[in-house]
Amino acid sequence: MSQPSTSILSVSGLNKTYAGGFQALKDINLEINKGEIIALLGPNGAGKTTLISTICGIVKQSSGTVTVAGYDILKDYRKTRSIVGLVPQELTTDSFESVFNTVSFSRGLFGKAPDPDHVEKVLRSLSLWDKKDNMIMTLSGGMKRRVLIAKALSHEPEVLFLDEPTAGVDVELRKDMWNIVRDLKAAGVTIILTTHYIEEAEEIADRIGVINNGELILVEEKNSLMQKLGKKQLILELLNPLSGIPDELASYQLELAGDGGQLIYTFDTQGERTGITSLLDALRAAGIGFHDLNTTQSSLEEIFVNLLQESEQGKS
Repeated sequence: MSQPSTSILSVSGLNKTYAGGFQALKDINLEINKGEIIALLGPNGAGKTTLISTICGIVKQSSGTVTVAGYDILKDYRKTRSIVGLVPQELTTDSFESVFNTVSFSRGLFGKAPDPDHVEKVLRSLSLWDKKDNMIMTLSGGMKRRVLIAKALSHEPEVLFLDEPTAGVDVELRKDMWNIVRDLKAAGVTIILTTHYIEEAEEIADRIGVINNGELILVEEKNSLMQKLGKKQLILELLNPLSGIPDELASYQLELAGDGGQLIYTFDTQGERTGITSLLDALRAAGIGFHDLNTTQSSLEEIFVNLLQESEQGKS
């Protein structure tokens, strides 16, 4: 658990059950440090948006506590809401209003005094300044999403929630968004994002949280998660195809692929010994030659899929 001095968001025993009896969140515990980027991954209906909405005070929890910068989200609603910014999934923007006025109005909603200089700074950082007088309705989907981020930043929040920030935008804009997120982090903003794009989490997150069926099944440093759960494979391109794996190589649990032309050996990156040296010796002794070899490592996507499968199997 993080030290209290660095934790800006604390979720403890959080549950949400709707009137019909559906439990959307189940005993969520989470500590988020100031200035970090945490990505919440999970399939549709896993509880990602409910968790964000609860922390932001849009949905009321059934039990448990949430504090932002030490303030309780229920007892100190106004204070916590002023510390938090939210960029929702939906592109709900004021169609007949100009970009500048929309962002300025959002600032006023949080009781902040007018500050045209801050609004200009936000718009410039999001490459929106040249669109400041444009009506929202005239903007592209990608630009509307930038306006949503500008609105969320208008009141200078310390914590920013991005709910599927790059859903439905092209690859180029997605990379622009990643740069925006990095710049916000550099400015000291804590960022929690939900995403369906594994490469998004892999690219920008410091930590990864995985939610499934309302449960937070894992929260881990991204690099250590990939190191711990990522497997490496050694792929040997054989000189002569094999019809089967010889008995003397059975202990290595090899896979035959490429119509018998490839041998695949999976090994643990955390193990003291990879077993590669002894495998190569065993291949030589068995008279199996190869003309090339290379290694691959599990992507975060493969790790994520495996975690979800394990989570489902644990319930059955």
